[in-house]
Amino acid sequence: MWLLVLLALVVGFVLWRRRESEARHARELADARAEAQRWYERLGGQLMNLHGDEPAVRQALADAGERYNAAGGQLEQARSARQFELARETALEGLAYVRAARTALGLDPGPELPALAAARGVGQLTKERTVDVQGQVFKAGPQPGRDTPYYYPGGHYQGRPVPAGWYSQPWWKGALATGAGVVGGMLIFDALFSPAFADPGYGYDEGYQEGFADGADFDADQGGGGDDWGGGGDYAAGDFGGGDYAAGDFGGGGDFGGGDWGGGGDFGGGDF
Repeated sequence: MWLLVLLALVVGFVLWRRRESEARHARELADARAEAQRWYERLGGQLMNLHGDEPAVRQALADAGERYNAAGGQLEQARSARQFELARETALEGLAYVRAARTALGLDPGPELPALAAARGVGQLTKERTVDVQGQVFKAGPQPGRDTPYYYPGGHYQGRPVPAGWYSQPWWKGALATGAGVVGGMLIFDALFSPAFADPGYGYDEGYQEGFADGADFDADQGGGGDDWGGGGDYAAGDFGGGDYAAGDFGGGGDFGGGDWGGGGDFGGGDF
């Protein structure tokens, strides 16, 4: 009799724990879905109300529209809290482009957004920069202009941090065909941001304010080893594939399969 009572208690406890786990999972899933949906709807509303003819405005809105479509597809396919989080990140990225478009229009960019996961710690451009790479001129700066119509909200390119700012070409999307051949993105990156080219104080708001060489010296003095540019990329091959995220549960590879969110994490490729 005592064994039967004990067995009943054990079975009851297991069933109670299972129900609690299922209820907690359902709550987390509902919260993640609601959070992603909120930012997605906000992005859609912003896109409906913005228009402009300047190249920087058109490009930023086009990039925001791509993220809106990608987030919508991710929301439809999401089955886990993590997948809803990825959809939320895509929508936030789109809103970062909306803020850039508002800046290019001369409007208040609006309230600050939650930090993008892939852009944490990469800083922002604080100074205009012009470099010549194999006969082709590349420019970057903190403000939009006719020569710098491509906004990038910050991220990583092949494991190296790329600051947020405006660029003359979207070199982070892959090699650019030119009259003299093909200019690789890493070559452009080195020209814009390496110690051999960078001016003291150029580049990032967070870290390397006094020049990339000083930053490297400080790292050595502190006994730090490894890559001065930090570890691997933030989001490679995550739950979503295609569109903004490469290779994952949803397979495929889109315009952003191998870009700034490169290497080692949940987001594969793309501008992010």
